[in-house]
This record gives sequence, C-alpha cells and structure tokens, in this order.
Amino acid sequence: MFPDLTQYLWIAWLVFVVIFVIVELLTLEFTFLMLAAGSLLGGLGMNLLGAPWWAQIGAAAVLAALLLFTIRPLLLKQLKKGADPTPSNVDALHGLSGRVMIAFVDGAGTVKLDNGETWTSRLAPASTGAALDEGDRIVVTRIHGATAEVAPVERREDA
Repeated sequence: MFPDLTQYLWIAWLVFVVIFVIVELLTLEFTFLMLAAGSLLGGLGMNLLGAPWWAQIGAAAVLAALLLFTIRPLLLKQLKKGADPTPSNVDALHGLSGRVMIAFVDGAGTVKLDNGETWTSRLAPASTGAALDEGDRIVVTRIHGATAEVAPVERREDA
C-alpha cells in the first residue's frame, strides 16, 4: 500500500548538499562545505552503489568527520596565510599607553591614549586603590565597550 521511500533517498541527499552549500556561502568557514562533501560522496555515492540507508548515513558521517578534521584546518590555514598579523581596531589598543586627562574619582576617569584618542576609563581590578591624578601615565589592560580599563605605569626612580 505504501511505496518504498528508500528508493527516493537520493533526492534527500541532493537536498542536503544544496542546503549545506547555501549555508556555507553565508558562513564561509568551510564547515558546511565538508558536510556537503560528506553528503555528496558518502551519502549519495553509497546510494548509487545500492547500499542500505543506514550505511549511507554512516558513510556520510564518517566522510564528513574526516574532512572536517583533516582538510578543513588546511583550508583555513591557507585562507589566513596572507592576512595582516598587525592587530587593528580595539585589539590594537591593548597595551597602549597614555595620560590621565581628568583625575580618577571612585575608580573612573578620562584618559588620552598615545594614538590621540580620548576614552572614558576605569581602573583595572588589579590596580584598585591606586590614585591617578591628571598627567599620570597609564597603560590599557582591556576594553569593555566604550570604556578602557587602565592600570598605572610603574614609576621608576633613578638614583
């Protein structure tokens, strides 16, 4: 009375491949590309060879896992090969020094960094109790949204 739906399983494999490729085009991380290749070669390939449905799923899973853990890292390494290693944006601010523009009250104040930017700031947790007055040198330890977390620069006294 009911038709054998396993004869139409090849359509499901093609749908999986198309969906995985579309998601890969949106994410560009090579994860769904590996899943698409596993579905195409493992799932659809085993289907065309006449394997049962459970063998098709197993082959697709094993092949996708192998591709994820072997080929994907190599592709990501090649993709990032020509990237500029210089930190930019907020990452470039970590470790940058500057001066206090408005004295710190209750652990919050304003600093001007050596790159010319003025930031609202607060003291780093490790520096609690330190008094920062106008003109004192600081170093950025962290960025929280639009607030720079800073620590005072150790003053060296020359004898």
